Amino acid sequence: MAEGLTISARRNALPEHQPVLLREVVRLLALQPGDLVVDGTVGLGGHALACLERIGSGGFLVGVDRDPESLSWARHRLRGYAAQVALVQESFVHLPEILRHWGIKRVDRILLDLGLSLFQITSPRFSYQTPGPLDFRLDPRQELTAAEVVNTWPEEQLRDILRRYGEERWARRIARNIVQQRQRRPLDTTAELVEVVRGSLPPSARPRWRSAMSRVCQALRILVNDEIGALEQVLRTAPGLLSPGGRLAVISFHSLEARCVKRQFAALTKPAGEPNASVPPGSQYRLVTRKAVRPSREEMVRNRRARSATLRVLERME
Repeated sequence: MAEGLTISARRNALPEHQPVLLREVVRLLALQPGDLVVDGTVGLGGHALACLERIGSGGFLVGVDRDPESLSWARHRLRGYAAQVALVQESFVHLPEILRHWGIKRVDRILLDLGLSLFQITSPRFSYQTPGPLDFRLDPRQELTAAEVVNTWPEEQLRDILRRYGEERWARRIARNIVQQRQRRPLDTTAELVEVVRGSLPPSARPRWRSAMSRVCQALRILVNDEIGALEQVLRTAPGLLSPGGRLAVISFHSLEARCVKRQFAALTKPAGEPNASVPPGSQYRLVTRKAVRPSREEMVRNRRARSATLRVLERME
């Protein structure tokens, strides 16, 4: 659990934060006064603040995040609701254990926003945009880092990672050049990785090296944090934590996440009588969103990061 703000957080204003699909999340979660809400990716607290404003003094919110810096900012942003908030540094895969710790059996609403905040995107821990160490860990307590993957994993595995999680066209070239470079000296920083990626692209693709680098960073971040595995696990457990009438909302940002959510929601809403091991005994679910909800044109103009966001919402009937 994050214990207060860091020194830099105390000295500076809250970082810029535009919660994606905020209006749509609030509307489709159908928040009610007194609701018990879980924000499994509380981040900087933007969605959580909007939820707290609507559940009133009788409501309660459990905010979970793996990143201690984000939790510090969320604690600061939500300080006016301190008596109604519990913030926990943990992965959302542990939601059942977290809720048991707080004596909670069922919740009314669960939100999972799978994107990074602007604060994280511009942090050297997560992005190449600010030079820094090859880290990419959401939780600095874990051992595996991007540097270890880049400097020790076999070329074939690196290639497969870049293809699977980054959908990178030039994965073979990039993996081969990473291995060649690390034989001379280890790749320790994002700046060094940028040079390898840029040099791996054919001349016609080099003007778009930033896009390739973004895909490489995405692939390494997904792997280091086991993001797809964690998402698959929480999608199996979170629906069973809902009270009857409770809703689960998930915001995804790339096709791998979106397919996971769509596939699991479809499994949970199979017609009655079809075998379905994903559904807790005695439970029934319905799709609140028949199609994924996308940001409005106005939001995409205001916040370019929102362009790839998709929102899906599931309701537990009984």
